[in-house]
Amino acid sequence: MNILVTGANGQLGTSIRKANRDPRNNYIFTDVAELDITDADAVARAVEQMEIDMIINCAAYTNVDRAEDDAEFAEVLNAKAVENLARPLAARGGMLVHLSTDYVFGGNTGNTPRAEDEPANPTGVYGRTKLLGEQIIEQTGVRAIVIRTAWLYSEYGNNFLKTMLRLTSERPELNVVFDQAGTPTYAGDLAEAIVRIVDDGLTDGHEGVYHYSNEGVCSWYDFTRHIADYAGNTSCSIHPCHSDEFPSKVVRPSYSVLDKTKFKKTFGIDIPYWTDSLRLCMKNLADMEADK
Repeated sequence: MNILVTGANGQLGTSIRKANRDPRNNYIFTDVAELDITDADAVARAVEQMEIDMIINCAAYTNVDRAEDDAEFAEVLNAKAVENLARPLAARGGMLVHLSTDYVFGGNTGNTPRAEDEPANPTGVYGRTKLLGEQIIEQTGVRAIVIRTAWLYSEYGNNFLKTMLRLTSERPELNVVFDQAGTPTYAGDLAEAIVRIVDDGLTDGHEGVYHYSNEGVCSWYDFTRHIADYAGNTSCSIHPCHSDEFPSKVVRPSYSVLDKTKFKKTFGIDIPYWTDSLRLCMKNLADMEADK
C-alpha cells in the first residue's frame, strides 16, 4: 500500500517517520517543498502518479494566535487543502487519516471529557478552520478517519515542552496558567498508534471521528512543574496564574480533556499516562542532545 504523509517535517510527521512500520507498506513523506497541498492540481497528479492508497494528513496551520490575523491562509491550509487531498483520494477509493484538534470545542464549558459527538463550538479562526476541514471531508465522501488531539509536544520542532525547558532553566521565577485543563499528548505515542492502525489494517470499516490524547488531566501549570522537576530545573519558582494575565485574541478551551473511550474500544490500543510519556520524551530529548 502506498501511503502519503503530508506535513512530514512537523512534530507528528517526524514522529511517524521514526515509528516502526510494516515493510509491506510504502510510506512517502512530503512537506511543502515536495508537495504543496494548497495546489489542487499538484495534489491530484501526485495521488494518481504515485498510486496513493492512503493519505495521513499531518499538515495544518497551527499557530492559534497568528491565525486571527491570517484567517485567509489558515482556511486555505486547514480546509481547502484538505479538500484537495480528499477528492482525488475519494476517486481512487482510498482512505484519508486526518488530524484535527480539541479547539473545535473552544467555546464549550463544563468539566466533562469531550466525546466525539458533542456539538462543536469553536471560538477562534484556528478552531473554525479545523472544523471546516472536518466538514469538507464528510462532504467529499472520502473514506476517512479523523483523529482529534490536543496539547501536542515532542522532541522535534517548537512546542510547549521545549519552551518550558528553556524558561525554567533561565529564569528565577515563572507564571503559568492553572485555569486551563487538558492532557499533554506525546507525538511519539500518537504516531505509534496511527502506524499500528494503518499497518494492522484497522482502518477498513472504522471510518469516523476519534479522540486521542494521553491519559490523565492537568493544567499548564502542572505540566510545567513536571517538566521542571524531571529536568532538575529546581532554581525556578513556578507560580500558578489566571489566563487573563496573558491577554490573547483567542478564547482558549478552559477544559479540553478528550474522551478516548471510542478510540480504545475500536482499535484495542492502550494509551499511556501523560507523565510516563513526558519522562520518555525528555529522556529521548536528552539523548538527542548528548549525541550532537
